[in-house]
Amino acid sequence: MDPISFRLGTKNQWGWLVSLLSNDPEWLSAKVKFFLPNIDLGSRNEDPDPTQRVLLQLRELHTQGLATWQAFIHCVCMELEVPLELEVQLLSTWGHGDGFPGPSEMGAESQPEPLLHLGLKRPHQSCGSSPRRKQFRRQQLELAKRYLQQLRTSAQQRYGGELPGPGQPLTFHQAYVPPILQWSRATAPFSTQEGAVPGSPRAEDGADVSLQDLFGPRADKGPRVMVLLGKAGMGKTTLTRWLCQKWANGQLDRFQALFLFEFRQLNLLAEALTLPQLLFDLYLRPEEGPDAVLQYLERNAKGVLLIFDGLEEALHPHPSGETAGPEAPGPALALFSGLCRGTLLPGCRVMATSRPGKLPDCLPTEAATIHLWGFDGPRVEEYVGRFFSNQPAREAALAELRANRHLRSMCAAPALCRIACLCLRHLLPDLSPGQSAALLPTVTQNYVQMVLALSPRGYRAAESLRGLGEVALRGLETGKVIFSAGDIPPAMMAFGAALGLLTSFCVCTGPRQQEPGYAFTHLSLQEFLAALHLMASPEVDKDALARHVTLNSRWLLRTKARLGLWDHLPIFLAGLASSACCPFLCHLAERGEAWVGAKQATVIQALKKLATRRLTGPKVVELCRCVDETREPELASLMAQSLPCQLPFHNFPLTYADLAALTNVLGHREAPIHLDFEGCPLEPRCPEALAGCGRVESLSFKSRKCGDAFAEALSRSLPTMGSLKKLGLAGSKITARGIYHLVQALPLCPHLEEVSFQDNQLKNQELLSIVKVLPCLPTLRKLDLSHNNVSMATLLGLTEVAVTCRTIRMLQVREADLIILLSPPTETAAELPGSPALRGNAGQKEAQSRSLALRLQKCCLTIRDVEMLIAQLREVPLLEEVDLSGNQLEDEGCRLVAEAAPQLRIAGKLDLSDNGLSVAGVPWVLRAVSTCRNLADLHISLMHKTVVLTFAPELEEQERTQESLTLRVSSELPPSSPRIRLTHCGLQAEHLEQLCKALEGSCRLGHLDLSKNALGDEGAAQLAQWLPALGALQSLNLSENRLSLDAVFSLAQCFSAVPWVLQLDISFESQHVVLRGGRRARCLPARSPPPESPAQAQSSGFGQRCVPRSFCLRECRLEALSLTHLCEALEKCPGPLEVRLSCVVLSDQSLDTLLGHLPRLPQLSLLQLSQTPLSPRSPFLLAHLLGLCPRVEKVDLRSLHDATLYFKSSEEQKGGRCGRFTGCGLSQMHVEPLCELLRKCEDLSQLDLSANQLGDDGLRCLLMCLPRLPISGSLDLSGNSISQEGALCLMETLPSCPRIREAAVNLGAEQSFRIHFSRQEEAGKTLRLRECSFRPEHVPRLATGLSQAWHLTELTLSRCCLGLQPLTLLLRLLRRPEGLLRLRVEEPWMGRAGVLTLLQVCAQASGNVTEISISESQQQLCLQLKFPRQENPEAVARRLARCDLETHHSLLARQLMETCTWLRQLSLSQVNLCHASCQLLQSSLLPLAELKTFRLASSCVSSGGLAPLASGLSRCRHLEELDLSNNQLGEEASTVLAGALEGKSWLRRLDLSHFPLDDSTLAVLVQGLSHMTRLQSLCLSGDDIGDVGCSRLAKALKAATSLEELGLSHNQIGDAGAQHLAAVLPGLPELRRVDLSANGICPAGGVQLVESLALCKHLEELMLGCNALGDPTALGLARALPPHLRVLHLRSSRLSPEAALSLGRALDGCPHLEEISLAENTLARQVPHFHQGLPRLRQIDLVSCEIDDQAAKLLAASFMLCPALEEILLSWNLLGDEAAAELAQVLPRMQRLKSVDLEKNRITADGAWLLAEGLARGSGIQVIRLWNNHIPPDAAQRLQSQEPRLDFAFFPNERQAPRGT
Repeated sequence: MDPISFRLGTKNQWGWLVSLLSNDPEWLSAKVKFFLPNIDLGSRNEDPDPTQRVLLQLRELHTQGLATWQAFIHCVCMELEVPLELEVQLLSTWGHGDGFPGPSEMGAESQPEPLLHLGLKRPHQSCGSSPRRKQFRRQQLELAKRYLQQLRTSAQQRYGGELPGPGQPLTFHQAYVPPILQWSRATAPFSTQEGAVPGSPRAEDGADVSLQDLFGPRADKGPRVMVLLGKAGMGKTTLTRWLCQKWANGQLDRFQALFLFEFRQLNLLAEALTLPQLLFDLYLRPEEGPDAVLQYLERNAKGVLLIFDGLEEALHPHPSGETAGPEAPGPALALFSGLCRGTLLPGCRVMATSRPGKLPDCLPTEAATIHLWGFDGPRVEEYVGRFFSNQPAREAALAELRANRHLRSMCAAPALCRIACLCLRHLLPDLSPGQSAALLPTVTQNYVQMVLALSPRGYRAAESLRGLGEVALRGLETGKVIFSAGDIPPAMMAFGAALGLLTSFCVCTGPRQQEPGYAFTHLSLQEFLAALHLMASPEVDKDALARHVTLNSRWLLRTKARLGLWDHLPIFLAGLASSACCPFLCHLAERGEAWVGAKQATVIQALKKLATRRLTGPKVVELCRCVDETREPELASLMAQSLPCQLPFHNFPLTYADLAALTNVLGHREAPIHLDFEGCPLEPRCPEALAGCGRVESLSFKSRKCGDAFAEALSRSLPTMGSLKKLGLAGSKITARGIYHLVQALPLCPHLEEVSFQDNQLKNQELLSIVKVLPCLPTLRKLDLSHNNVSMATLLGLTEVAVTCRTIRMLQVREADLIILLSPPTETAAELPGSPALRGNAGQKEAQSRSLALRLQKCCLTIRDVEMLIAQLREVPLLEEVDLSGNQLEDEGCRLVAEAAPQLRIAGKLDLSDNGLSVAGVPWVLRAVSTCRNLADLHISLMHKTVVLTFAPELEEQERTQESLTLRVSSELPPSSPRIRLTHCGLQAEHLEQLCKALEGSCRLGHLDLSKNALGDEGAAQLAQWLPALGALQSLNLSENRLSLDAVFSLAQCFSAVPWVLQLDISFESQHVVLRGGRRARCLPARSPPPESPAQAQSSGFGQRCVPRSFCLRECRLEALSLTHLCEALEKCPGPLEVRLSCVVLSDQSLDTLLGHLPRLPQLSLLQLSQTPLSPRSPFLLAHLLGLCPRVEKVDLRSLHDATLYFKSSEEQKGGRCGRFTGCGLSQMHVEPLCELLRKCEDLSQLDLSANQLGDDGLRCLLMCLPRLPISGSLDLSGNSISQEGALCLMETLPSCPRIREAAVNLGAEQSFRIHFSRQEEAGKTLRLRECSFRPEHVPRLATGLSQAWHLTELTLSRCCLGLQPLTLLLRLLRRPEGLLRLRVEEPWMGRAGVLTLLQVCAQASGNVTEISISESQQQLCLQLKFPRQENPEAVARRLARCDLETHHSLLARQLMETCTWLRQLSLSQVNLCHASCQLLQSSLLPLAELKTFRLASSCVSSGGLAPLASGLSRCRHLEELDLSNNQLGEEASTVLAGALEGKSWLRRLDLSHFPLDDSTLAVLVQGLSHMTRLQSLCLSGDDIGDVGCSRLAKALKAATSLEELGLSHNQIGDAGAQHLAAVLPGLPELRRVDLSANGICPAGGVQLVESLALCKHLEELMLGCNALGDPTALGLARALPPHLRVLHLRSSRLSPEAALSLGRALDGCPHLEEISLAENTLARQVPHFHQGLPRLRQIDLVSCEIDDQAAKLLAASFMLCPALEEILLSWNLLGDEAAAELAQVLPRMQRLKSVDLEKNRITADGAWLLAEGLARGSGIQVIRLWNNHIPPDAAQRLQSQEPRLDFAFFPNERQAPRGT
């Protein structure tokens, strides 16, 4: 604190004392407690004014007496910081005393000793009396003044002259030019009222700052610590020395003392230091009294400035956990930390310089950070003008700089500017104008020219330069920048000093220890010389050289504690690798060009490797600098092409030179690139470096450091960037001046599509100037002006521009967001050829087609603003959307907007939400929009503050946009009739009159929603009276309006009286009340959404051929009287009528009442009681009704909770009636009463008693009553706890029930028991028993039942626990008088029993076995038995011939010959035949004369059994069918086949599919076929038959003149085989079926094949799929189509759309065609379509044919011409909702269609809903598969619940959500 001269009296001394103690109130309070222990000042100390509190305490002390007061004054002077002059005044006035008062003077006996723990000090005894202390203070002040003068004198001696610059001799001096300074962090450098305050533009990031701002009088309130950041050569060290010079000259008078330290010298200290040692021993020692000087500096620390240069070079980082005291010695960085944090010399100012990088942690967070950006253009010229004192030389140098842009950009770094001036000084006498561009193109060559310029002429400097380079490199490698005399040889030191390359100075290595030190004049010069050594020294090999070509990251937040010393070394190496430096290097290295060229190639190759890597932003810039220095176009092109398309630069400083290097590299790039600069400190003129960068497509800057100068520089570069499409300048501080330049530049960017000026603090005029330039930007798509300062006047100005500018498509403003979207005109009038009238019409048409979306949300709009806005919007031809939500319009403003809506031509949405609309204002809005023709939806919810009007496009707009619209989900589209929703509005009965009068004039009102209000019963009654006046509505919603049962009766009367009401849906508890009318026809894009409830599904026509009236009442309590009122209200309702009731409880009396009113409701078609508890008596009441009332078609009662009665009209014909009583708890006691009631129903078709409690006894009772029940359809008794006893009882009942035709019983987990009847007596009956678990004692009874049921022709026993012995016993006991019985047994043990065991079972049958079928995989044995048993004479003779053998094998063979004497068919599938089995077949079964069919398929025969099998087959002389497919016969296959085919002249069918046909086997087959003249079917699929084998086969087929079927699929016959067949097929006159699929047939063979098949007049089935047939085959087939063709398969045949279309024309009208497959062919839009139709077509397969919606229209029309179509396969195509709509139209007309496969298409929920509607119109389709379409899972579940025939599962019949795409 500066000394203050006081010339005050006592009054002034008192005031100053108050001022001094106000700064330390805690100290004063402690003293008051010490001197006045007995006085309580607690209440007095609560005064909020600190000055008044101090005055009060001083008065209390003063009133205690003189002694107390004098003691207090001594404490003030001794313990507080009091200036010397003032201390003398205080002690001379009040201080005549001896210190503290004694006990007698204080008036108390308390001792002061116990109070010392409070921190109070005693007067120091050494201080002596007051005059002695005064003299000491004066001496201390005199010593301090002498030291301060000593400091100034020393600074004048060090820095008083002109500042020498690095890189030039000391004899050259210039005046100092300050660099550009810019704030980096958002600190508050000024806080006074005169200066900027925090948050003002001056205090923000990027604000320019001058040295007066840093050290002026207003800087006291700013940060105490500041850091100057700048790259090497930016002038940091020069600036610090210039500050010392300014201070020495008395210009920085606010600082009494200034100290400058360099960390490169502090690093040399070996011992720890204290602060006095740092200040006095290392800098300047006082002549005397250092302690007094230090005390003075501490008291006046605010006047002390300490500067630390080179913070990045600091060594010995200070640990974060500092524990030593402030006076303890420590390293230099620790002292710096103490100074920054205020633990040392508190209050002093600290300034440090550093390169950008990670700053030490010791810096406080509030420290100000300032960037040094070097020189701009004017500063460069100023520096050059001062450098050259000669006028002609100055003008010549300035001319060269102005002509050489690249050289001028390099001069932005002051160090390079000094070097360039030195080079020009040397070159100008011999330099032609403009020649500097060739001599000084790079930084490296500037340094080269500097060395050449400084070298004495004729002096051999090569050796000295190499020596200095070696010293420089050694220093860089060891981190050394200061050298001792022993580090540099004398000759080199003299050379460096002579050239100005070295400087010398005094170095302090410790307290009072000094020695001379030497350093290169600049660190970059040391790096340059090190690079020279690496390139010119023979001791450095290529590997060592390549290791130094590295890239350093320059992120601000790095992990290293300090930067390295290699920043420019790679750049200098790259510069020296250029061809221009080759002569200099040859001279320096004294080597040839080849040797130098090899070194240069090493550097280039290392750079190429780096160019292909993926690098971070700082390394990209570093590499660009290196590549630019090499001047190698090939290297620049390689790097440019390797850069990613998105190139981000985040949070590191960038200079003009960095961007210039980047621009030069991008000049070699072909692809566009996006540059993103975020948080990067940038030089103000940086954007100028991007000029001419034509490959930049997107350019984005986001930084507070960008100001007007930056914007001005950017505006000069933008027009030169020819590919620029996106420009972003966000978070800057540009003002009107910067915006002016940008606005002038934007129209010069022809391809600009997106511009963002977010968060730039722009004001009104700046924003308007930007928006007004939009008409000049023809390609602009988006303008973002968010987070700027927008007033209401500016907002209205923006809307006016949006209205008048034809390219603006949307203006969106929401609080701080402001976005403008634009759509460029399709074709301007000026571009159209022709007359001016034509161009004028085009312009007028374009203006009419323009649409604008306006969103002004939360903009504080008032009524006055809206009036102006409406006047503007009337000029817009079409408004797509107007959103005014979140404003302050209130009722009047909403009314104004609503009244203006009809004139505003809004095609989309008008949003007035959150505008303060009240209940009173709702009628005004309704009245205003009631006459609006295109209103589609109005939604008002006062509770949710919602007011939204949705408009449908007018007719002209619909026609104009019809082609551009795509089908969307229908829930997003407005319905054709207006929908008005007034929900949560608090409407009561008293408001209805106003509302209805407002709606009365609307003739188009479709849907009215008044739900969630408070209308009550009175409101419902009033509304019922107003309904006729409102017209024919489509729906009226009165849900949640507090309605009671009386309101229900009123609405029921309205339901009966109002014609348009077709459905009344009421849920009493949930207060759901909806009245619905008819659904109007709508076009496809406006279809209604899928319904949310089953009631909606009913109203839309699900399952109904016509829409009846529906009354639905749920969740209510209906007594008998209430039901009477309800039925009376419904009696007048026209029919047909459906009534659905859901009651909490319904008594028998109420049910009787309801059923009693049914005769008075002749129009009733459905009565449903759902979720209504009924009594156990209800089944009998409903059964009685079924027999009593002939109109009842069906009674469905489930679980005594759901009852449904279906009625038929009198006009309908008589038909079967149905009774379902499931889950009703019926037991044995209920069977007879129920059957008695059902006997009266003469035409009972179905009776369902499942899920009851009948049991075996109830079943027996029912079966006894069964002959008297007139059931003609089915009886279901599933789930009735029936056991095996019931199944046996059923079998025993079969003879007494002749009308039973089929019965199926399953006693497993899913128990089922169903009996099917016929109207007439059935001759053959079928019985299926599954999982009945018969025990051995049941087998005799089962056999007896089967023997008596002689009409039973088929019996299946599946998993009924019939083992080997029970089954054998059953076959023995089963006897019948006559007839056939087919017995099928499925048991698990049959899969492992073996063929011999099963044949042994067959041998035990009591009747003749005519058919045997065994399948081990299916675990099945099937027999056909013929009764009575008869003997075959031939078999008897064979048996007698073998009677001498009594082995087990012979016994079984004899039994089989007896039982199977009439065996006609033997089928063995998937079995294993051993040797014994084959012998048994050979001896017993195969030789049987009646055996006509033998099948051995998919089986395995042992090697020992092949010979007996072949022998047995050779003896089957009468076989007509032989199947040996899919067998594993090994190498003996030819032997077996030879035996099988031997003598088979009667054979008609031969199947050898997947039979091992080698050459020998094929020869056997060909030989056998030559004798089979009666052969009708031959199947050889998958037999590896090639073209040679096909040739041999074709010759053999010439004898098979009766052949009807030929199957050769999945072979490899190729074109040659097809040609062989083509030659034979016409000779087969009976041929009807040919299958040549997957045979590798190409067009050459296909054409001959179809020509040959055209001669087969009886051909019906042709399968040629999976062959590359191509168009020639299809065209040939189209020209000669077989006349009786029924089936045509051309799957995956490589047909083009044209060929398929030709084939379709040929097939059109084909009378016999039943099945066609063109799947997996690329048909596109040329899908076959028919004009005549295919009357018998059953299936069409067009899977994966790329069929789209357009082609589907023709296809759907063709389906209508195919009345027999049953299955359509269209999966894996491109069908969308339009195709679904076309199919939905034709589905109801296709009566035989059963299945449609639309999987894997593009159908949405809307298209699925259309298909469901088509199904509801009476289609007989069983399933439509929609898996993997664009349908959300929830929509799929909802659709499937309403229409189960829609299948969204992957597997058929699997009910799961679809896999949405």
